[in-house]
Amino acid sequence: MPQKSLQELVDFARKHSPFYAEAYKDVPATISHITQLPVVDQAAFWAANRWPENTLLTGPLTDAGVYKTGGTTGAPKFSPWTRGEHADAVTAFGAGMVRAGLKPGHRVANLMASGELYSGMLFMEHGLHASPVENVRFPVGSATPDEAIAELIANFQIQVLVGEPMKLSAVAECVLKRGQDADSVELVLFAGDLMFDDLRPILARAFPKATVNSIGLASVDAGLVAAPVPGPDVRVHEEFANRTLVEIVDDETGEPITAAGTPGRLLVTNLFRTLMPIIRYPVGDRAEWADPDRRHFRLVGRSIEGARVGTIAMPTEDVRAALIAADPDHFMTGMQMIQRRWDGRDGLILRLGYTEQPPPDLTQRLLDAVHAARPDYPIYAADGVIHELAIEWVPRGELVTNPRTGKLRQVLDERPPA
Repeated sequence: MPQKSLQELVDFARKHSPFYAEAYKDVPATISHITQLPVVDQAAFWAANRWPENTLLTGPLTDAGVYKTGGTTGAPKFSPWTRGEHADAVTAFGAGMVRAGLKPGHRVANLMASGELYSGMLFMEHGLHASPVENVRFPVGSATPDEAIAELIANFQIQVLVGEPMKLSAVAECVLKRGQDADSVELVLFAGDLMFDDLRPILARAFPKATVNSIGLASVDAGLVAAPVPGPDVRVHEEFANRTLVEIVDDETGEPITAAGTPGRLLVTNLFRTLMPIIRYPVGDRAEWADPDRRHFRLVGRSIEGARVGTIAMPTEDVRAALIAADPDHFMTGMQMIQRRWDGRDGLILRLGYTEQPPPDLTQRLLDAVHAARPDYPIYAADGVIHELAIEWVPRGELVTNPRTGKLRQVLDERPPA
């Protein structure tokens, strides 16, 4: 379906959506720049997007598909797409798969989640159907046991794996335990979550001939966001030309960031989605411009993830980077933060996954590395304000994931309610 200009999109949303009519009541009738529009307030957005008294949508549900997202929080949100909107999105995504490395005749195992209104498998399957190159599709699903997927790889000489990073790493672990030769796998495409650096080594060991790449950036709520940019940095993406407008804005002021290397909140405007308009919508990721002129940006983490222990902020990406740097032999294959409170003080446990038993001295080296990166933490702990930082090693498969989507839960807050 043809894109709308920003002016057309705003006019349509303001006329047909009570939510946007209220949000834009002080916005001029003629829009000269996107920054004249307010950033979407997500709490208000989802409060309006409820049933049966919906005030967000621009029309009735007469020809649409409805998906549900829970992300890593487990709080579901419902997102309808018209037939035309869905077709346009999967066509763009299918073209993006070719940029990411899909070749004619590739045998593709789709390991994304399905059922319970989840979009992952369906979206990827439709994208493969819409791809401009021929391919052979195996709709496996994330609920399929890893052993069965390893057998499929061997029996059909699967060349492409598509999945959420934690599922891909679970299959990789299974392949390694079986001592299986998985040289047929040429391409590993991830979606649904960031590909954290601590998962890359296990994929490289299991699939030594495979290139790892993003399949593109999209979500059930925000819709189509950005296409993969081929190259060594899998976090670099670019907006879909004529389909999306991407912005990076300052976390505090909301002012646009135009210079490379300065991180901020990622916003997206979808130029063809009108049933549930997406205009200056916070994607939930932080990003920085890698090449502003070419509209290439780099994802640098989730905007909402991290722990706060007392007054000490512990961003997941900063902590993970410190751990990876201190673990050159790659024993760590996943990390999550566990916030707890006992004896009247907050504490933080870093739960680290492993596939090979780590050496005894590694734990202290990792603690020292995190302390060096966040020097206030050991000071406050020594003063008795918070508990000492702790590390807990568990088999990689025991890291807690969202039961519906399979995504890794980056932070688990187990503190009692106030």
